[in-house]
This record gives sequence, C-alpha cells and structure tokens, in this order.
Amino acid sequence: MIRTHALTKVFRTRDREVTALDDVSLHVPEGEIFGVLGRSGAGKSTLIRTVNLLERPTSGTVEVGGRELTALSARELRAERLRIGMIFQHFNLLSGRDVAGNIAVPLEIAGVGRAERTRKVAELLDLVGLGQHAKAYPAQLSGGQKQRVGIARALANDPRVLLCDEATSALDPETTRSILDLLRELRASLGLTILLITHEMDVVKSICDSAALMEAGRVVESGTVTDLLARPDSRLARDMFPLGLPAPSTGTTILDITFRGAETAHPFVSTLARTYNVDVNILGAAVETLAGRQVGRMRIALDGSFEDNVVPIGYLREQGLQVDVLDAYDSGFAPAALPAQLPDAVPTLVKEA
Repeated sequence: MIRTHALTKVFRTRDREVTALDDVSLHVPEGEIFGVLGRSGAGKSTLIRTVNLLERPTSGTVEVGGRELTALSARELRAERLRIGMIFQHFNLLSGRDVAGNIAVPLEIAGVGRAERTRKVAELLDLVGLGQHAKAYPAQLSGGQKQRVGIARALANDPRVLLCDEATSALDPETTRSILDLLRELRASLGLTILLITHEMDVVKSICDSAALMEAGRVVESGTVTDLLARPDSRLARDMFPLGLPAPSTGTTILDITFRGAETAHPFVSTLARTYNVDVNILGAAVETLAGRQVGRMRIALDGSFEDNVVPIGYLREQGLQVDVLDAYDSGFAPAALPAQLPDAVPTLVKEA
C-alpha cells in the first residue's frame, strides 16, 4: 500500500545542509499496522510527512495505493491526499470550533454538502466513542478525547491510509492503551493501512505487525515483528525483550530461546532438566503479547561446552523453539532501560548448531 524508494530529504540553509532522510526504502503492505521507531532527530517525522508530500523529497519516489505521488500534478495530489488521513501528537484542533465543527473541517474543504456533513460527522462521533460530546469545545476535553477527535477528523474522507505522527506521546499510559485499541479496531473494521511514528517500544509491542528502526535518517532494520524475533542480531527484538547480559563464564553453553503462541505454555525448561539431567540456569526471560499473539524470549545457561549439549539443544529445537547459541558478548552491550533509549549497534556472535 505504501512504498518509498531511495527517499532523500536535504534541508539547506545559507551555511549548512542537514540530511533528514538518507536513501530510505520502505514497504508497508495493505492492511498492516507498521511502526517506525527511533530517537528524536532520527528522521521519523520527516519520513511520515513525505508519505503525503507535506514535505517534498529532494530525491526518490513515494507510492501510495499504486500511485506514485511524486509524479502527480498539484491538482492530482490534492485529490490523492483526501484518501490519506493524518493524526498528530498535539491534536491540532481549532479552539473556536466544537467537536462536530472540528471533524467537519476536511468535509468542508472537500465541498461536501451540509446535510451529508452532518450525517458523516454523527457517524464518525459514534465510531470514536464521542457521540455525547458533539457540542463540547477542545478546552473541555481530556487528552484522550482530543485525540479521538483528531482520529475522527482524519477519517472524514474515508481514507485508505492513516498516518500517525507520535499520536500517543502526549497521553498517559492508560489513555495510550485505549487509543491503540481504537486504532486496532478501526484497522479491522475499515480495512485501514496504518503507518505510525513513535519512540515508544510499548507501542510497537502492543499494536504493530511490522516495524522499522531509524537512525540518522536511515532505516537500519525492518521486518515483521515475528521475523525480527527470529533474528538473534535484531536490535528491535532485543529492545522488545531485554534479557540483560550475564558475565561470560567458562564451562557453560549460553542459549537464547525464542518461543511463540502455544509454545509459551510448554514447560520445556523443567522437561529438559529432567530428561537430560542437566542443570539449567535461567539468566533472563520475557513474555509479551505482540499484536494479539503471545511471544517470548529466554536466555539460559547449560553446564558444559557446546559439544556436550548438542542433544539437549536438538531436543529444544524439536519442540518448535528457535535456539541460538551465543559464543561471546560485547562488554559494552546494555539493552535499553527505557523505550526511547535505543542502543547503538552491537555485534553478536552466533554459532550455527
């Protein structure tokens, strides 16, 4: 549904140039919720603003729904933008208009008649759970209610794509969960494709089917959440499931185990210890629900060398678990303590068993 190819955006002043996007190629499949994660200044907001050409790229192309926006005339682009909704971190509501009036703005711009606007606004109010607040003004609303108004306004022209620029960053955790639940429901009921920008790992874990990590204007990692979890060198996976760093010790084999779905309920650690009479030391573990599916990672240490543990490792893999054997650690590696603090690239050596 959304494709960018070799996207570059350079901001120029009299005495300097800033490259906000550097050769960014991204694919968001139809019907997915795709999260772009990164620190402030990574280029996330510039990226999302180029998707609807609020920022025109210096070079590269943007395609939405099979149409290359960068090749359209101004008139054609205006028509395409009606099918791309956008919600913002700070709501951007008109203080002098009530809730119904704010939602009606894009319909007025599109030339929709009064009767149809009234009907559509009422429908959207019910859709976002604000049916009783049509006559309220922004100053009378909570942050979550303001964002629901912003979502309803973004949906006014029946978009096929919804862009979310840090849409939950100004909200408390409980309200964030309710907004994410609403976005998930809207994706299902309206068939939306959602591209969201965030610096919060919890947002990615809660709602995203796929994710990308940006640094210094470049996409340094991307893929489905499931595929990322299957990669032992994935930084996003490490941040979603921080396992800590044990001190390397001789005479042990350290394993990273990834499990999904029904595997999370299987007592494979205790079964392994009983069946093969091995001591299992759990160094770290995390289980989360990602996009409605329970997944987890565990780091364990087995007594003995890799050669001593070939059979137990084979048993674990027979259970449908992904098992990666870690040879060494970088002493500087420390997974992010906070979602907004993403670690720098870390080499991880993995032995193929």
